[in-house]
Amino acid sequence: MCLKYKAMKKLKTNNEKECENMKKHEITNLEGDRRRKILRGYLVSAVAVATVAVFVCPVLADSDAETAINNMSDIIFGIIRSIGVILAGWGIVQVGISFQSHDPSQRSQGFLCLAGGLIIVFAKSILEAVAPGVFS
Repeated sequence: MCLKYKAMKKLKTNNEKECENMKKHEITNLEGDRRRKILRGYLVSAVAVATVAVFVCPVLADSDAETAINNMSDIIFGIIRSIGVILAGWGIVQVGISFQSHDPSQRSQGFLCLAGGLIIVFAKSILEAVAPGVFS
């Protein structure tokens, strides 16, 4: 009985060692599969970027499209300018009311509103000064 027990114990330890070896091989196989997947993804993305870089061609805008965009830009800047005029007018009203009620906080708010409205009114001129040729 004792010999049989020792033999079974030895067999068990051999099986445990084999199991551990199999687990190690499974882990390395999984790591290899993961590496292959990552490499495949990298290569696919690199080829896609290279293809896009090779086949990029310039697009030249037609004069009609450029005219339409300039007209739309003028309309948008006109709307912005009208909003700026409204804000500047409201700032003047607030300053006038503050002088009547002797309220310094309302006076400062009025001057800030007036200054903000004037900046918005002259936004296109300011942008043309900062980036010449872009908004003309």
